[in-house]
Amino acid sequence: MVKITVSGHPGSGTSTLVNKLVQSNSWTSLNGGDVFRSEAKNRGMSLADFGELCKSDLQVDKELDNLLKEKMSGDNSIDIVESRLAGWWAYLLDIDCVRLWIDVSDEERAQRVVAREGGTVSQALEANAKRSAIDAARFSQLYNILPQDREAYTHVVDAGEMSIDEVFSAVTIILEDFN
Repeated sequence: MVKITVSGHPGSGTSTLVNKLVQSNSWTSLNGGDVFRSEAKNRGMSLADFGELCKSDLQVDKELDNLLKEKMSGDNSIDIVESRLAGWWAYLLDIDCVRLWIDVSDEERAQRVVAREGGTVSQALEANAKRSAIDAARFSQLYNILPQDREAYTHVVDAGEMSIDEVFSAVTIILEDFN
């Protein structure tokens, strides 16, 4: 059964946290981006072409989300599910787990993206804002939800001023207290 979902905007540190949780606990994990990449490969499409298909055909997004929900609630479910909507899916499927939102300011997320991918902070701010706006419109149109709406989450960690080790420690305490 899913133990924790990890959600946050791009650059918030969700992947880094999940990697630490997996290494520390020998848990399995699933990244929503991996589902996306796998489906592109299954369709014989490049990631860019598949991304364009998802933009033009919202049914494809729904199919991907259904795959993720299936993996979350199936008999062989994953310990950690990471995606922007994972917390919402666990909430709507009534999965008893920690549903975590990692909150980080736009500026800090931009700095993290620059450190990881290069470019300038202003470019990263603009790219993050554009991506967030596109995603928000899509999620709102498809499901009438926004990933960051707190209703779906059991816990929110403000990770903007925290190191990854501090975030990991805070989440470890949350997981211990939840069980």
